[in-house]
Amino acid sequence: MTDYTDDLRLAHVMADAADDLTMRRFKAVDLQVETKPDLTPVSDADRAVEEAIRGALRRARPRDAVIGEEFGESGRGARSWVIDPIDGTKNYVRGVPVWATLIALADHDEVVVGMVSAPALGKRWWAAKGGGAWTGRDLTRATRMRVSGVSELGDASFSYSSIDGWEEAGRLDNFLGLTRACWRTRAYGDFWSHLMVAEGSVDLSAEPELSRWDIAALTVIVQEAGGRWTDVAGVPSLDGGSLVCTNGTLHQKVLDHLNS
Repeated sequence: MTDYTDDLRLAHVMADAADDLTMRRFKAVDLQVETKPDLTPVSDADRAVEEAIRGALRRARPRDAVIGEEFGESGRGARSWVIDPIDGTKNYVRGVPVWATLIALADHDEVVVGMVSAPALGKRWWAAKGGGAWTGRDLTRATRMRVSGVSELGDASFSYSSIDGWEEAGRLDNFLGLTRACWRTRAYGDFWSHLMVAEGSVDLSAEPELSRWDIAALTVIVQEAGGRWTDVAGVPSLDGGSLVCTNGTLHQKVLDHLNS
């Protein structure tokens, strides 16, 4: 098995730099925010972070491709870094601390390193293929994560982002049926929902509309924590446009509700 330890260390270094940039601009009175063609916001911090990560990769991994939310795809190769400079930009621009930088490395389309850093929450999560999933401040101060052992939806906690997306996807009734089948529902939102699955603090999470950069880093973390991830159709694809994460035991039951 290929050892991705050096790549994981690099992801930590890039996350440190991203945290420095995002925290300096978080709640800044002169933060510049624009609306992209898809009507989602983008700030000067989003662009600065992605530029910084791309610069680090040009120096440290010049042969690797890069796919980022703000500046698209550059380079070709078996290995590609997938970057979301700020996941949760709507929170970021409103001063809500639930946002993070997502960094992933895919090797032949398999995500092998995932890094999620949420400095306003004081949390970071990461994984490398075969090395387990971890949370902590850095590599030397970390706790291993494992998904929960809950086996019935009636005992399960379900986290999601919003109801609107399910309605737009034509799956509102399916979504509501799933919420009613679960013990507890909360909209922790965005990356956090899925990482709570990896931590075992919630048992399932689902979002109906996502891009590759929203998904990539989360997948290997959930998987290395013992969980399972797919799109809503049940396919483990970064390009499926949706994401369902569970502790594994509940996965088919969740898919049955979302596709009934």
